[in-house]
Amino acid sequence: MSKKFNPATAMQNVHQFGEFGGVNPSITDSATYTFLEEKTMIDAFHGEAEGCFLYSRHWNPSNKFLADSLAAMEGTESAWVTGSGMAAITTTILQLCNTGDHVVTSVTTYGGTFAFLKNYLTKFNIDVTFVNIEDIESVKKAIRPNTKVLYTESVTNPMLQVSDIPTLAKLTGENGIKLVVDNTFTPLIISPFLLGADIVVYSMTKFINGKNDCVAGAICASDEFIAAISDVNTGTAMLLGPVLDPLRSSSILKNLATLHIRMQQHSKNAMYVANKFKEIGLKFNYPGMPEHPGHELLKTIMNERYGFGGMIAIDVGTAEIAAPFMEKMQEAGIGYHAVSLGYFRTLFSNSGKSTSSEVPVEIQKEMGLSPGLIRFSVGLDDDIERTFKLVKEILVEMRLI
Repeated sequence: MSKKFNPATAMQNVHQFGEFGGVNPSITDSATYTFLEEKTMIDAFHGEAEGCFLYSRHWNPSNKFLADSLAAMEGTESAWVTGSGMAAITTTILQLCNTGDHVVTSVTTYGGTFAFLKNYLTKFNIDVTFVNIEDIESVKKAIRPNTKVLYTESVTNPMLQVSDIPTLAKLTGENGIKLVVDNTFTPLIISPFLLGADIVVYSMTKFINGKNDCVAGAICASDEFIAAISDVNTGTAMLLGPVLDPLRSSSILKNLATLHIRMQQHSKNAMYVANKFKEIGLKFNYPGMPEHPGHELLKTIMNERYGFGGMIAIDVGTAEIAAPFMEKMQEAGIGYHAVSLGYFRTLFSNSGKSTSSEVPVEIQKEMGLSPGLIRFSVGLDDDIERTFKLVKEILVEMRLI
């Protein structure tokens, strides 16, 4: 990874002022926009009226403020913000694929994404092949003449596999395929576009917003692709309408300003906990540990100053053990037994029974997803030592160590 690019600095160098000189950009709370001349409105419908806004399902000034900052953070020409992370994913894939096309994807991916690829795309006769994204040979073998997209996550959910984005980008480039990367787990830590990805998608609900008070997504890509999805005649985003409310755009933009500090603290806390888990002999998975299979790869593609991320996968063996363990952690005040991640409080859930429950049990077994795997999103705890101490006490009480 280039040491010259700092995603946080790039984002912070986007200066946006309010209408009356406010230090925060103004919120444009309008669904539609007026035109002084009929010709300008006609030009806007054809995408030829620079700086004009037509209708908030198409573009909204507040959404564009956020999109511009995200594009700067990713190093892309442009971006688009959506009403959810799934909206960003589905919009992107539906824009790129037509009936009869083919998608190659990592089998270890978020359950909602898995369900969309496995169950929903079949109605459009779009075929999908699931592969072990760490096995480059299996990726190569899966590519067909009609393959249009290779989809993966920078660090996969919930197995925490590290995708070799530069190698995958070389492969897709040679075959005329678009590489789409979900970077939800690792904002700032990994810059997929600069590593060769064509399109970067996010669930901003998670780390980017960081407050778990809204649902939102983002697509970061070229000017050409963002223009394509927002085209009034053929654009998937324009025609399906997954628009983000401008009030939410405004709040996410303000939260984005502290993302670099939060990611550093998430990573610092997770590294502390991971080292302590190693000391007590708990079975777990964390990309920041030297024994993690993707550790060395991650070191070559990451922006080091933000650490290895806040996600740990704990394996307690079975779902029957995981359930009381999580309940006890919540009772002890360690965090919340809840889905989602990237919150300032620690969140934990049994992936096979929750966020990956859309993946059939037999496929969970094939991909190595333990029924006792707990996705542990480490929070911003100031006293992380206390947090670990409480976890250890529960582990001892349940005779898990």
